[in-house]
Amino acid sequence: MKTLLVLLGPTGVGKTELSLRLAEQFGAPILSADSRQLYKDLPIGTAAPAAADLQRVRHYFVGTLELNDYYSASRFEEDAIALLTQLHETHDTVIMSGGSMMYIDAVCKGIDDIPTIDETLRQDIRSLYEKEGLDPIRSQLKILDPIFYKQVDLKNPQRVIHALEICLMTGKPYSTFRTHQAKERPFRILKIGLTREREDLYDRINRRVDRMMEGGLLDEARRLYPYRHLNALNTVGYKELFQYFDGEWNLEFAVEKIKQNSRIYARKQITWFKRDKEIVWLHPDKMGNTEQYKTWSEKIQLTALLK
Repeated sequence: MKTLLVLLGPTGVGKTELSLRLAEQFGAPILSADSRQLYKDLPIGTAAPAAADLQRVRHYFVGTLELNDYYSASRFEEDAIALLTQLHETHDTVIMSGGSMMYIDAVCKGIDDIPTIDETLRQDIRSLYEKEGLDPIRSQLKILDPIFYKQVDLKNPQRVIHALEICLMTGKPYSTFRTHQAKERPFRILKIGLTREREDLYDRINRRVDRMMEGGLLDEARRLYPYRHLNALNTVGYKELFQYFDGEWNLEFAVEKIKQNSRIYARKQITWFKRDKEIVWLHPDKMGNTEQYKTWSEKIQLTALLK
C-alpha cells in the first residue's frame, strides 16, 4: 500500500533529524510542510535543511519561491498531491515533515474548493494593505463576512486578506465555502507527532534561537529589511529584528522576543495538533524503546527501525 508518513510537531521539537533518519530507513524523499521554508532567501530564520541534509535526502518544497511570490495552503495541496502521485510510482513510502498546521491539513484532509482570485483584485488589496495596513481590510471583512471575522486570527494578514479576496471575488461570504469535509486520498496516511516536556521544548527553542543568531540571522534579516512589507517576512525572527533596526528595541530585547514568540507559536501548534486523534505521539529521543512503542510499530510496520 502506498503510504504518506507525516512527521509533525511544534517548532524546535526535533523533526529534522528524525525525518532524515526515517527517509534513509525507507529510501523515501521528504516533502517539507513548512510555509516559510518554501522561500529561498530565508534559510537561517526558517531553520531550513542545511546543504548537507539536502544532499543526504531528496527534499521538495524547500527554497523554491521568491519573496514576493504568492502561495497558499490551497496551492500547496494541489502541488503536493500532484507530486505524491508521481513519487508513489517509484516509492511505496513518502515522508512529509513540518509544522505548518494548515499545510499539513491541506494534504491530509484537503481544503474546500475555493475560487481562483483575479490577479487585478489581488494586487488592489495588496496595495491597500501596503499603504494603509490591515485595519481597512479587517473592517471590510467584518461587514462582508461577520461569521469568519469572529473566527479568524485578525493579526494574520494572509488569512484576513485571502478571506476578503474571496468575498469580493464571489460576492459571497468566505465562510460559505468552508465545508470542512475531508477528501479521500489514494494512499494511506500515517501521522507521527513529536512531543517533549514543555520545559525541555522551551529550552531547545531558546538554544536554537541562539544558534540562529550565531549563524548569521542578524545579517540575513538586515539584508531582507527593505522587503519587510512582504507577507513572507511576517514571521517570527524577522519581525523582531526589524523592530531592532527601526530603533524601537535593543538587540538583546529583540532576541528575547524571538524566543518568547517562538514559544508562543509552539503552544499554538500543540493546541492545533492535539485536536487530531489520528496522530500517534512519540518522544523523538526514545524511538529505540520497542516495548514502549509496540502499538505504534505494529501500526506502521516499522519494527526494523525500533530494533
